[in-house]
Amino acid sequence: MKVNQNDHSYIPGDIVYVFYRNPHTQDVANVQAAAVVNHPDNPNELAIFLYETYYPLTNDMAIYQSEADAMQAYGQYFGYE
Repeated sequence: MKVNQNDHSYIPGDIVYVFYRNPHTQDVANVQAAAVVNHPDNPNELAIFLYETYYPLTNDMAIYQSEADAMQAYGQYFGYE
């Protein structure tokens, strides 16, 4: 299955980059690599697999195809340009 999100197509096995907030320190966020996978509860949907958790792949997610793009966006959002 292929999903289009923000003008990009994703297939299971793709590696993408997302912002991840530390659950213990909410004011800390990092860029983290994650895998695109079939959602285990619904094989017709794709998910992001990050730290042993599945997150549905939706248009609401900020997903970057390269670490450089993610770091640039991170700098813009968090003021570290």
